[in-house]
Amino acid sequence: MKFENLTIIIADDHPLFRNALRQALGMAFSDTLWFEADSAEALQAVLDQTAACDLILLDLQMPGSHGYSTLIHLRSHYPDLPVVVISAHEDINTISRAIHYGGAAFIPKSASMDTLEAALTAVLSGDIWLPPGTNIIPIEDDAVDQMASKLSDLTPQQYKVLQMFAEGLLNKQIAYDLGVSEATIKAHATAIFRKLGVRNRTQAVIALQQLEMDKRELS
Repeated sequence: MKFENLTIIIADDHPLFRNALRQALGMAFSDTLWFEADSAEALQAVLDQTAACDLILLDLQMPGSHGYSTLIHLRSHYPDLPVVVISAHEDINTISRAIHYGGAAFIPKSASMDTLEAALTAVLSGDIWLPPGTNIIPIEDDAVDQMASKLSDLTPQQYKVLQMFAEGLLNKQIAYDLGVSEATIKAHATAIFRKLGVRNRTQAVIALQQLEMDKRELS
């Protein structure tokens, strides 16, 4: 099947991998406009500037991402945009959570280019793609899942502010970077705390960190 006039974003913090991926997939998807992002913030900037996008290839471990947080945010605010998770962590729990949180496919970074092409073709055709032989496990309604639900309620600006909290930036620094007043940041903070069910910045950051992949998944 041939797809025309596609717009695809590769979101990964390794430039060599992005370049290799773009070159390899460029042969299979020749009529495609490619964008790249090396962090969660850069990804949001591309989305803000791009009128329409057909697909995102997302690495879970980018700067600014806390495990599944960027995937959850994307599925909440761009529900019609397929997100393909591409990761070096291939354990069944990571794959299952990625699909549970709305991923349209999970592609191991060790996959061949033929596999990548087949996966993207499936997703662009409206299907879910998983590595052959994968048996998804059910995700329990645990603290991580509950936090994921709360995170999805944040607006894009609130999510950006929360990410900057996690970086340790002060309100005045965030206000300067976003071009708004400190009062606006305080208002965002109040809304973030309420939606996440926490009392302060420290608790908000701890809540966000719950979405990071378990250390056992990274071994």
